[in-house]
Amino acid sequence: MTQTADADTPRTSFLAEVKGAVTPRATLLVIGAIALQLLFIASYVGALHHPKLKDVPFGVVAPQVAAEQAVTRLKQIPGKPLDPRAVTDAATARKQIMNRDIDGALVINPAGTTDTLLVASGGGSALAHALDTLMTTLEKTERRTVRTIDVAPASSQDFDGLSSFYLVVGWCVGGYLSASILAISSGARPANPLRAVIRLVVMALIAVIGGIGGAVIVGPILDALPGSVCALWGLGALVIFAVGAATLALQGVFGIVGIGLAILLIVIAGNPSAGGAFPLPMLPPFWRAIGPALPPGAGTWTARSIAYFKGNDVTASLLVLSAWAVAGTGITLAAASLRRRRETV
Repeated sequence: MTQTADADTPRTSFLAEVKGAVTPRATLLVIGAIALQLLFIASYVGALHHPKLKDVPFGVVAPQVAAEQAVTRLKQIPGKPLDPRAVTDAATARKQIMNRDIDGALVINPAGTTDTLLVASGGGSALAHALDTLMTTLEKTERRTVRTIDVAPASSQDFDGLSSFYLVVGWCVGGYLSASILAISSGARPANPLRAVIRLVVMALIAVIGGIGGAVIVGPILDALPGSVCALWGLGALVIFAVGAATLALQGVFGIVGIGLAILLIVIAGNPSAGGAFPLPMLPPFWRAIGPALPPGAGTWTARSIAYFKGNDVTASLLVLSAWAVAGTGITLAAASLRRRRETV
């Protein structure tokens, strides 16, 4: 009997260790991690595996009758890759591209057989190349040729115009990682409003440091992006704080699960829809719709505007980032206050 009891002791001990390690909470967290993994694959492959032009804002410059005919012809292209509209002259077309109202324009030469395509690779080289390919093909069918002029060219050190996107992704990673570390170090939910305020203040300091660091790296150090270092610094600080405050808010409401929700919003939903590898007009409808409302998309749009479009058309994206920052701050403070009240009741 003693030998049997001794033989069963290691097995019992092992089962006890397994039971202690695989708790219901750990099981749920592992299931959540697997779900995030699968969502990551589905989001990136789903958004980026088959890019194609769809309703790209596109200008047509020509005498009135020719312009109307060209617009009608472009609207009838199968799949509707373009959303064409007549533009009065080439100068206006260039201005609209720089203002980011349109992504390209065709200047038709009625006196010859060579037309001019205006593009802006600074807004995304993939989009500029796709427009060039499309218009070259269309012109050949009418026995015409096209020459391409890059109105806002990407820097020679900015391959495929991706530096803006990678810069913003780095800022976003800094935001949710810093907020997660602040939470893990002393509890996901702040014990009281004062601790919540301290976390937000620390997050703001991290944002200022991370913003200037990123701006200096892509600017003076690597020469990857042109544009104002100060403007990029301000953008970086806003992106980091917006993402960090949102992460703190999610942790304040949902606890440690909030970190996973932040990854879901910023990494899984935000990055593939940001218009980085492929600008928004090349993404599927769902990703194209949500991209501008999420920090990676709003940040990428603003960074490209600062670098290549003289800072034009950034109001909406800056308001999006500000809304995330304000909402994150408010929810973080509110969650801490409610928790304090519950503990004192």
